[in-house]
Amino acid sequence: MNGRARAACCLALAGLAACPGGETSREGAGSVANGGAPVAGYSVVRSWPHDPGAFTQGLELHEGRLYEGTGGEGSSSLREVNLETGAIVRQVTLQENLFGEGITILGDKVYQLTWKSRRGFVYDLATFRRTAEFTYDGEGWGLTNDGKSLIMSDGGATLRFVDPVTFSVTRTVTVKEGNRDVSSLNELEWIDGEIYANVWMTDSIVRINPQSGTVTGWINLNGIFSASDRRRYLQPDQDVDVLNGIAFNDSTRRLFVTGKWWPRLYEIAVDSAR
Repeated sequence: MNGRARAACCLALAGLAACPGGETSREGAGSVANGGAPVAGYSVVRSWPHDPGAFTQGLELHEGRLYEGTGGEGSSSLREVNLETGAIVRQVTLQENLFGEGITILGDKVYQLTWKSRRGFVYDLATFRRTAEFTYDGEGWGLTNDGKSLIMSDGGATLRFVDPVTFSVTRTVTVKEGNRDVSSLNELEWIDGEIYANVWMTDSIVRINPQSGTVTGWINLNGIFSASDRRRYLQPDQDVDVLNGIAFNDSTRRLFVTGKWWPRLYEIAVDSAR
């Protein structure tokens, strides 16, 4: 979610941060131990260029257009991105002392969190003009919405549902698999009545029932930025950070995923869970 523990992040990408089930293939890993939720694999349908300078914190596909929120002090932004080229179509930059986090689009507005500043921003979708600011307790990590409420994560296991007008917290849910809290919830996406979340420092996406917080499944994305991709797309002085960023294409029923400083964005089909 942010720039801390960068060396540990690189270890996670090398496969040392275990995905559910401990598998290293693109296949579903099966149910995790102790009767956990099923795990799905994936297949890459296509990949697209992605700005390697983008420390991806939020990703959303809206009416065929790709939007991204990026982090880093002095480099945080809200941007619209050309999907096919990775080029920035338009962008607003946050103040240098602010670390951008998750974004979501609700109606004609874009909402964006910041990490430790406890400040969120509202923009007009058509113009990217900032129209409002709001505050919240704790840290801001991921952000999505269910059509009525903003849903935000703060790095723990609790998701907050927030009124998009008053910005008051209307309810919370704790994400659990069995008796175990699932924490480090990062970038969020609302898909078909469920919440999908990147789990920071892993190559896993967790699916969450928004009413109960129960984990309904996992997607194992281990190996998606492969060794061959690393050789092909990275320059000698380039590096990548952890998987982060989920967008959903309603028409194709496929996910777009990327990571912080990744040079590629991947369109994937999710395999059947097992």
